[in-house]
Amino acid sequence: MPAPHRLEPLAFHSLAGWTEDDHQAALGAFRRTGETLAAAKDSPRPAQPPPPELISIARAALDQASAAGRDARRFFETRFRPFRVTPTAGGGFLTGYYQPCVPASPVETEQFRWPILKRPADLVSFAPGPAPAGFPEGVTGARRLSDGSLVPYPDRAAIEAERRDAIAWVRDAAEAFLIQVQGSAELEFPDGRRARLAYDGRNGLPYTSIGKILIETGEIAESDMALRSLKAWLRRDCARGLALMRRNRSFVFFRLVEDYDPSLGPVAGAGAPLTPLRSIAVDRAIWAYGLPFWIDAELPWADETPRPFRRLMIAQDTGSAIVGAARADLYFGAGEAAGERAGAIRHRGSFVVLLPQGGSA
Repeated sequence: MPAPHRLEPLAFHSLAGWTEDDHQAALGAFRRTGETLAAAKDSPRPAQPPPPELISIARAALDQASAAGRDARRFFETRFRPFRVTPTAGGGFLTGYYQPCVPASPVETEQFRWPILKRPADLVSFAPGPAPAGFPEGVTGARRLSDGSLVPYPDRAAIEAERRDAIAWVRDAAEAFLIQVQGSAELEFPDGRRARLAYDGRNGLPYTSIGKILIETGEIAESDMALRSLKAWLRRDCARGLALMRRNRSFVFFRLVEDYDPSLGPVAGAGAPLTPLRSIAVDRAIWAYGLPFWIDAELPWADETPRPFRRLMIAQDTGSAIVGAARADLYFGAGEAAGERAGAIRHRGSFVVLLPQGGSA
């Protein structure tokens, strides 16, 4: 069950930095999810159903493609009501994610030894909510046997031992693991051809943060935890690194997308392309895709120096590690620089959700 939280009504003028934000950029990101909401398209990872008022607003956004500046701000102010999100335990917490861009091979070679696996035919995924009878709380996937019955899907170690149906090969287990954590990647093959890995399901077992384990055991100081330091630790002793990664029993499967627009971000949980520093992943058991959130925090988002991050973000994705009403993953874009910035985000923040006018809080 999702942890309880409170919603406190606010006024837009009480949001520090609200009038200075680029609402046109936020509206552009909202419009991309609006296309899926208005067309009632199925989401790759279904979330809470969007209320009818949000779908109506999405249709209105598609009719205002040229809204700019103050008009874009008024679009949100006249159609939504802001509410501060306050968990009954703890506070708001932010992390970051990105799209890795890595070399790969369509076949196993001496250089590319670790497989990226496609979704197996026997995998059954569950929507958010109570697990089926006989399954532990929090499990969201199962294996369908030949007789039609369902059993818990194998964990990471067992899946990696089977190595069924590889769609590409990357450098090592650490590369594959971090691609799974991010949920997408862009691959460059030796002949120069590029393809994108798109999320296509997971085994449904609970996610365990290996970064948190390394901090708690004193292997890496919390102040030093970053993508670079995590990669280095995993590769320093491959056997030890593999053992640690397998403590995260969750496993992600992908499909290979060869016909895509590289100028757009990866298609995420909501079925819409992500926009750097405008898209967030939220807890899909609590929130609907397309909801705008005002995030206020001190983050090293532009460089290594923490500075105010106050902007309107759109819920367009989810993740097994994103649990709670005031919990979000900020999408930073693609490539190594985006990964460095995303990997440095482990910060407290304030959450304000914008709920549609006419809906219930």
